[in-house]
Amino acid sequence: MQTITEEAVLEALRQVQDPDLRRDIVSLGFIKKVAIEGRSVEVEVELTTPACPVKEELKAECEAAIRSLGGVETVQVEMTARVRDTMEDVELIPGVRNVIAVASGKGGVGKSTVAANLAIALRQSGARIGLMDADVYGPTIPLLLGCREARPAVVNGKIIPIERYGVKVMSLGFLLEEGQAVLWRGPMVAGTVRQLLADVDWGELDYLVVDLPPGTGDAPMSLAQLVPVSGVVLVITPHDVASQIAGHSVELFKRMNTSLLGIVENMATFVCPGCGTEVEIFGRSRGEEVAKRFNTRLLGRIPLDPTVSQSGDAGMPIVIERPESPATAEFERAAGEIAREVSKRAYAEKSLIRELT
Repeated sequence: MQTITEEAVLEALRQVQDPDLRRDIVSLGFIKKVAIEGRSVEVEVELTTPACPVKEELKAECEAAIRSLGGVETVQVEMTARVRDTMEDVELIPGVRNVIAVASGKGGVGKSTVAANLAIALRQSGARIGLMDADVYGPTIPLLLGCREARPAVVNGKIIPIERYGVKVMSLGFLLEEGQAVLWRGPMVAGTVRQLLADVDWGELDYLVVDLPPGTGDAPMSLAQLVPVSGVVLVITPHDVASQIAGHSVELFKRMNTSLLGIVENMATFVCPGCGTEVEIFGRSRGEEVAKRFNTRLLGRIPLDPTVSQSGDAGMPIVIERPESPATAEFERAAGEIAREVSKRAYAEKSLIRELT
């Protein structure tokens, strides 16, 4: 009987490549354990994010590669994950590995709804998630997550975020009275963004999703100045004005040395529940066109579905209320693509540091 060795298993796994990093998973250091007992082989593969959209494909490739070895009868591949960080030693938020900003050129595109559903979709993949509502003029995250009445505690001088659907949440809305208007000028907005970062005990997070106010005001500039944002998700709709004005946000973040992770097109098409006909109610889809214009990716196209807003109004985002819906599938796909882009950038930055040192 042919002896199965760890060296042979590792050599076989060198055939499996990460499609984004374009190197084999052995060289990338993804193999954390190889256990051989007789004709049985057990392997642990540690990916760069639990939201990896090609996790199942990589697992199947690993199993096939190991089975190709002579003498192997049973194979067990365990897929784990450890999120790499794009930030190091950030004093304001020391336990946060990555900051993902969700922005829009104008209001009314469903940006907060997208941010809330993306955060929960990332959490459901197994990542540790925080959601910071930086839309100081109209904080809606407490409404969308059904926790408007919640009031965070303060422990040892730090605000403890509210936890909802497994996501750590902080919003100015928790600190305001019902219906209270926020009439602040620029410096006050910048100070509030800083407080929502520094004065909150975020703990250990893989991703902090930040819901920014629409437009190009003080909040997005303050965020980009305070912490190294991993990237921006820009939310648009098929409306011509929404896609055209998106360029203003892109230009702002470019000037702040913050790059786009990609585009999410919300309210893209409507599928008639009676006949199944797909209709572009707000005009033709512009997601691919806008993504191409800004040299980025279209991360997802969220359909126009009344239950998306209805579930948000009820405090239970659609990824929770209707996990089998087409909208949920698109949110999950977009979340996976976002995690994928962040992982690629984290790896590229670490590789550059190694080359320079």
